[in-house]
Order: sequence, then C-alpha cells, then structure tokens
Amino acid sequence: MEYKIKSITENYRERVQRLALFDCLFKLNNKKTKDNSGKYIDFFSLGLLALLFFFENMLMRNKKTGVRQLAEFFSKINEGEIDLDYKGFEAVARTIIDSFRPTGGRRNSIQFYNWETRENEAVEYSILKASKSDIKSNIQYYTLDDQGLELVFATKEYFSEFQLSINQLLLRKQLEKGEFAGALRQIDEMRIDVENLEGRIIKIKYEIQRNILSEKTYERYKNLVEDINIRLKREGEEFDELKDFTDETRKALAYEIKNEKDIKAYKYIVEIQKELGEVHRLHRNLLHKSLELKNTTLQSAQESLYYVGIDSFNFKQEIVSRLFASPLPLQSSKTLIRPLLYLERNIAWSPITVFDRQRIVGRDGEEGTDEFLAMKDEDIIKKELEIQQKNFRYIIEIVLKVLKRDVETTIEEIVDYMMENDERHILDSILFYHFFIILHQKSPLILNEENYEKETVLQGVIETLYGTYSILTVTEMKGTVRCNDRFSIRNMKIKLEEKTDGLQQ
Repeated sequence: MEYKIKSITENYRERVQRLALFDCLFKLNNKKTKDNSGKYIDFFSLGLLALLFFFENMLMRNKKTGVRQLAEFFSKINEGEIDLDYKGFEAVARTIIDSFRPTGGRRNSIQFYNWETRENEAVEYSILKASKSDIKSNIQYYTLDDQGLELVFATKEYFSEFQLSINQLLLRKQLEKGEFAGALRQIDEMRIDVENLEGRIIKIKYEIQRNILSEKTYERYKNLVEDINIRLKREGEEFDELKDFTDETRKALAYEIKNEKDIKAYKYIVEIQKELGEVHRLHRNLLHKSLELKNTTLQSAQESLYYVGIDSFNFKQEIVSRLFASPLPLQSSKTLIRPLLYLERNIAWSPITVFDRQRIVGRDGEEGTDEFLAMKDEDIIKKELEIQQKNFRYIIEIVLKVLKRDVETTIEEIVDYMMENDERHILDSILFYHFFIILHQKSPLILNEENYEKETVLQGVIETLYGTYSILTVTEMKGTVRCNDRFSIRNMKIKLEEKTDGLQQ
C-alpha cells in the first residue's frame, strides 16, 4: 500500500499548535507538591477547573477574576478532598496562573520538528491574558485568551470554528424540550463565540494588510474569508429561524399560563428572546465586518499587490532585452508588447457640439460670440414674482367682494360666488389653491409697514388690505370643497380685523 506523504504531513504545524494547548495541563500534572496530609496535589484536575472557572466568569461577564477569586473557588469546591487552608489554595492558584501565563512576559512555547517543512520550529500559545487591574490594592485580574477558549472548547470534542453552529442546534433542542435555564446558558456561550470570532476577523484583517506579498498568499486569505462569510450567512439564517421559533414559543406559553410554573417559564422565554436578540445583533455586525473584509480589505490588498508588481517591473530587462537579445517572430513580439500599448482610440464627432459656443471673427478681425441674449436668473425670478403678486391681488379683491360688510367668510362661499359671477375659470388654475395654502402658512398675517415694504409673493395682498385692515387670519374647518373635476381643497375660514385707533401699526 502506497501512502501520500504530502497529505499526511500537511498542516503539521497547525496540528502541533492544537496539541500544544494541553501542554500546560501536563506540566501541572508533573508537579510533586503535597498537601498538609502528605498526599500529592492533583494539579492537572485543578488546572482544568481553573480553565472552567475563568470560562464561567466570562459567561457571567465578570471581569474581576484573579488569584484570590480562584483560591476562594478552590476552597469552596474542595469540601475536604485536599488538606489545604486558604493560604495553601492561594499558593496553588498562583502556581496555576503562572503556568498558564508566565510571569517573565514571554509566552509559552514548544519546540518540535516539522515533518512538512523538514525544519526545527516552535509554536507559541497563550492560555490567560491580563484583564483589568486594581492599582491601589496591587491586584491583577485575568481572562481567557483566544487559545484558552480553544482549549476549553476542545474539551467538548468539537472544533471552535463550528462552535456557534453547534450551540445553535443545542439551543433549539433545549427550547423544544422546555429546558429554558440551560437555553439561557447556551445563549451566553454563543455570545462568547461571536466575540471570539470577531477577534479572529480583526486578526485576519491585520494579517491581510501585513502578509499579502504574493498571489498565492492572496488566494489563501481570499478562500479563508469566503469560508467565514459562507459560515456567517448560514449561522445568520439559523438565528432568524431561532427568532421565529422563540416568538412562536412565547405566544404559545402566553395562552397557557395557569400556575406559578407557567409564569416562570414565560419569564424565561422573555429573557431568552432578549438575550438571543442581542447575540443576533452582534452576529449581524460581525457579518457586516466580514463583508467589509471581503470587499474592501482584500481588494486593497490585491491593488497593493498589483502596484508592488509594477514597482518591481524593470522595462529594460523584461521587454527590451527580451525583444532584442533573442530575436522573436513578429507575432510573438506583438504579443509581448501589447499589454504596454495604449488602448484603442476612436475620434468621433457628436452633433451636440453644434450647440456649443462658436468662434466668430468679424470683418475687422475681432472675435465675437454667437450666444443668444438670455434673460438673467434674477430677472426671471423678478418677473415671475410680479406675475404671482398680480394674480394674488386679483384673488384677494374677489374675497373682499364676498366679504362686503362682514369680517369673515369661507372658501366654500368664495367658490360659490365665483361660479355665480363668471369667475369659474380661476378655479381651473392651481394658483387659486396655492393662494389659500400660503395664507394658511403665514396666518396670522400682520398688515403693517414692515410687511408692506418687503418684496414677497403676498405683496399685492398686503397693498390691497393695508390701511383698512390690521390682521388677516386663515384657519382650517371641517369638510372639503370640491371646486371642479380636477381640484378640491380643505375648507378654511378667512377673517379680517379692521384697523382701530388703539392698534399699533
């Protein structure tokens, strides 16, 4: 039987990297420290308990976990198994933390022979990392590093890349069985998975910006990012299904509340919906970051790779020497220099150019222009304003005819008057309706000297009313006035207040 050596030794370093995570636990297992009764302390099991302790605190979002907290945990869980007092457990906790995170600042490492590259290499790993610190009391707190999380996940016998997908499946099973307390914990683990994956994406982003120096490396990172995107999309679809499932479960429980147990279950499902929605939001943000990584960072890396190739391109060596040192056939020479030639250019004449400015030279040799004299924008605006003022003045004169001696009227009465007095054609113009809409917006309109002097669209109205009336008020009423087949308007009340001697102008 023939073996494929390359396939056996492929990714040998990554496999050693995963095995190295357990090295700290086996180093702890070699310690020969005894308790007060002369029994050897099982550092291996205590080291694993320490990992689970830090993981539990991450689930609870407790960032203040250090030597003292770990010693208290050991003392509480001990129950006479190990003959040590609090001071002894504190020393054990410090030994374990120092093993997971060496005090010298250097990371743990393992030397090994790489059968894939045939070289002696080393892999580094970090189980714990520093978190917050209390400077006043000189206390340092710790939390699990990325590889520490991988070690915890590895004890569950599945890969961290599929941790979130597996947790989604477990969550669905727990919800189907009504194990709501366990479902909440599962959601906490999913949140940590999302945060861990976010750190990996940020790390990959920096690696892409720093390490892509060849097309082969670019393709490797491109495939890696695409795999992440595919997995995130699949997980996003599962999140949507979980959301629908929890919604249905909550509605079903809401109709079946009969006792205290049902109330407790309903509170659980409400909390599950809240926590699941938060994790889903974090996951959506993660999907956006991965898409940005694919569409922006990878594209920038590819462009930088292109320009690196341009900078390293030697025209004389790559083209000139190749063309003349070894004479090439005509067709081969064209193929060689074609990428360096300009793109095909086609000069065409567009008929639109007849509207462009033309160069005209008179008999005296002076250049002129063929541009038509056009009205300036300011003149056009002024002309339109005068027309609007004139039209609005005509409409307010009709309103005054309807008012006669009364001080108020309505649009309905004004429309009836216009139909009876051959002014029906005005109702066919949109300006009639704009007039009352503008009056309603400006209401109440103060008819004083300040407004009289301003150039506004209502200037004709103010000139007509100024001197006799002081205030024009327009307010909405119930009902709609149907003026013709095209236009209708909300009925409004128009009220004029006559000027009195006591009123200030």
